Amino acid sequence: MLNQSDNDQPLLDVSGLSKLYSAGKGCQEIDLQLYPGEVLGIVGESGSGKSTLLRVLSGRETPESGTVHYQQVGKQIDLYQQPDRERRRLLRTEWGVVHQHPMDGLRARVSAGGNIGERLMAIGDRHYGQIRTQAEKWLSDVEIPLDRIDDYPITFSGGMQQRLQIARNLVTHPKLVFMDEPTGGLDVSVQARLLDLIRNLVTNLGLSVIIVTHDLAVARLLADRLIVMKDSRIVETGITDQVLDDPQHPYTQLLVSSVLQG
Repeated sequence: MLNQSDNDQPLLDVSGLSKLYSAGKGCQEIDLQLYPGEVLGIVGESGSGKSTLLRVLSGRETPESGTVHYQQVGKQIDLYQQPDRERRRLLRTEWGVVHQHPMDGLRARVSAGGNIGERLMAIGDRHYGQIRTQAEKWLSDVEIPLDRIDDYPITFSGGMQQRLQIARNLVTHPKLVFMDEPTGGLDVSVQARLLDLIRNLVTNLGLSVIIVTHDLAVARLLADRLIVMKDSRIVETGITDQVLDDPQHPYTQLLVSSVLQG
């Protein structure tokens, strides 16, 4: 995970970011930085604004104000000064998005191997044999049997669909991955297996990740740093263990105590 002394330049630098749908609904005046190789967790109750923030950070929803600067090789870009086509290109190449509902990130009428191959084709790969070989490798990496490569994702279990969505996103070796409740709605045993897979992939690939979760156990397992949101604003931020073991804001204290009592 993160070794910030070796990564002084933030990969993502966010200032004054706001997107409100109504009073206290959305995100407002968000300042944050994400460093290469870091996993940043965003937690809060339903409606706190964490998923809105993730959509704005990933270029899928336009903010009302504020800036998102992304560090590419040799240059820094202002995300919302880029044309729509450039933001879409980023999401197909250097970035990835793992949705809570995996079919939101998969093509239902495309085979498992095709779902992975499409992203390779988006970066210019055209050799069918090489694309299929890469698809087989990634299916193996996310623990999907290779004899399912030509099956449609709609025939997969929820946990297998989520693993396929992860493979689809990681096949192009993105620098930054956005994850929105990646274990939500899955059985506890499936969650544990998926979390172990995500943690290993993040570590082995040196990924930078921003992950939204309502589950503090998921945040503790995966995140280096934590942001706590309430009513569209950040109310606390810090090293994950420090925030969860010694919460300072009354709302964070309430979140942690509710887990302990549960």
